[in-house]
Amino acid sequence: MSDAGPWTIGRLLTWTTDYLKTRGADSPRLDAEVLLAHALKCQRIELYTRFDEVPVDEVRASYRALVRDRADGKPVAYLVGRREFYSLPFRVTPDVLIPRPETEFLVVRLLDLAQLATKEGKHLRIADVGTGSGIVAICAARRLPTAEIHAIDSSAAALTVARSNAQEHGVADRIAFHEGDLLAPLPLDAKLDFVVSNPPYIASHEMDTLAKDVRAFEPRQALEAGPRGTEVIERLIPQAAERLVSGGALLIEISPMIEVAVRKLLADDGRFDVLPTGKDLAGLARVAEARRK
Repeated sequence: MSDAGPWTIGRLLTWTTDYLKTRGADSPRLDAEVLLAHALKCQRIELYTRFDEVPVDEVRASYRALVRDRADGKPVAYLVGRREFYSLPFRVTPDVLIPRPETEFLVVRLLDLAQLATKEGKHLRIADVGTGSGIVAICAARRLPTAEIHAIDSSAAALTVARSNAQEHGVADRIAFHEGDLLAPLPLDAKLDFVVSNPPYIASHEMDTLAKDVRAFEPRQALEAGPRGTEVIERLIPQAAERLVSGGALLIEISPMIEVAVRKLLADDGRFDVLPTGKDLAGLARVAEARRK
């Protein structure tokens, strides 16, 4: 950074935006604002009333380090340790995927179906498979106060993050956390009304096409499924069929590239009625849905 003139908040933001743009950042201005607000320990909107303020040296040093890491590709969410999802703040670390807007479609569909069932007087039992930071289970717990919710992940580190988020949102006592593979931690005779999952669904050959901040920093085991992209889902479907009650729903976040394959897997299992795939705002296949016969 040049020392020509004072490094005001406005100047820092302008310089950083231009710099991150040259480093290929998708949203350089937003990144600059989020990182500077974090260094200043203030809300991002407050920056707009403080453009002429000159941060102290300690803040500038912290900000430079954050910008350097961002320029190297590290995701902003990991740098600041948080990400908003479904209008709620969630703690994130490199042990969990960064929450994405696409997963909100999974949550919305679950809540729509669950609230309808609740009106019918059912006591709901929900399993969130591959909970990661806990976003799906926590959103469900907040909106469905009488539901029994199980959050499952094979990563102990991810479950630590999920428990922390559940505590922060006041629902830790309403979610049972389980470490293990898919639904294996729950007994075969467990009765569930909903199995919901955002599993790994990226095919191995697609990994190199992902943005650097995804492929180089987010947990690979939470992204890559295998050569076909459906390997984890192939194992989840029969496990869900064994535990879902009649009429229970299986909801799986997918990519458009595997929609046909996933629908075939559900149909071939023979224990599900396959429903239309939920679409995102771009009209792309996003939520596979099936009901237990």
